[in-house]
Amino acid sequence: MGRFITRRLLLTIPVLIGASFLIFAMVYALPGDPIRALAGDRPLAPAVMAQLRAQYNLDDPFFVQYIKYVGGLLQGDFGSDFSGRPVLDTIAQRMPVTMQLTAVAVAFEVLIGITAGVLAALRRNSFFDNLVLVSSTLLVSVPVFVLGFVSQYVLGYKLGLFPIAGIHNGWYSFLLPGLVLASLSMAYVARLTRTAVSESMAADYIRTARAKGVGYRRIVVRHALRNSLIPVVTFIGADIGALLGGAIITESVFNIPGLGRAIFDAVQNQEGAVVVGIVTLMVFFYIFFNLVVDVLYAFLDPRIRYE
Repeated sequence: MGRFITRRLLLTIPVLIGASFLIFAMVYALPGDPIRALAGDRPLAPAVMAQLRAQYNLDDPFFVQYIKYVGGLLQGDFGSDFSGRPVLDTIAQRMPVTMQLTAVAVAFEVLIGITAGVLAALRRNSFFDNLVLVSSTLLVSVPVFVLGFVSQYVLGYKLGLFPIAGIHNGWYSFLLPGLVLASLSMAYVARLTRTAVSESMAADYIRTARAKGVGYRRIVVRHALRNSLIPVVTFIGADIGALLGGAIITESVFNIPGLGRAIFDAVQNQEGAVVVGIVTLMVFFYIFFNLVVDVLYAFLDPRIRYE
C-alpha cells in the first residue's frame, strides 16, 4: 500500500506540469490586451503600459512566460494579480469558503443520494421508486444555473427559508447553494446506488444469507450495500473535483466569495496567474481524492490488494 501511494504521488508531478501548461496556453490564447482591460476607460501613458507589460512578462513569447511562471512555482511563488496581490493570498482567503460549500454539497450527495437509491432499490416499481426516477431525470435535465435562480427566488425570496446570497449566516448560508451544487450529483448517485443495490439483492450470496436466517437489515447493510458502494464511492471521489470546478456557477449565482468566483473574475480581467494557480490547485485536489478512493477500495472489498 505504501509503495502504491508513493508511486501515485510521484505520477502527480508530471500531471500537474501538463495541466498547468494547458491552462497557461488557454489563458495565453485569450484575445485582447489585459493591460488595456485593467485601465478601462482611463487612458494610460504608453510608458506606464510598457512598464506593466514588462512587470508581468506580457511582452515575452509564450514559452518564455511559461518557463518564468514554472520557475516561480518551484520557489513557492504563484505570481500576483494586476493589483499586486499574491495569488497565494487569494487562495488562502477563498479556499475555506469553497471547501465549506463543497463539503455541504458532498454531504447532500451522500445522505440524500445513497438513501434515496437504497430505498428505491428495496421498493422496486413502487411510488417511491418512480418518484426517485422522475426527480433524478428532472435534476439531470435542468441546468445548474437555472435551478440556482429558481431555488433562490422560491426558497430564498418568496418563502424566506434560506439566505439569498452571501455567507453572513455561517454554515446556514451554504445549505441552499450546496443543495443546488449537489443536485446533478445526487441524481446520478441515487440512480447508481439503486442499480447496484438491486443487482446485489438478486445475487446468489444474498439468497444464501436469507436461507441461513440472517436478518433483513444485516443483509441490506452488511452485504448488499457494502458490495454496492465501490461504483458509488468511485463516482463521489471523482465528483469532488468536479464540484470544486462546478462551484464557479453556483458561487456566481449566490454571490459566494470562493475560488470559483475568483476564477470567474480573473478570466474576465485576463489575470492569467490567478486562473492558472487556482485551476492547477483544483487539478491537484482531483488527483488527491481519486487516490483516496483507490485506497478506500481495499476497505470496502478485502479481495482488493495493492502490490
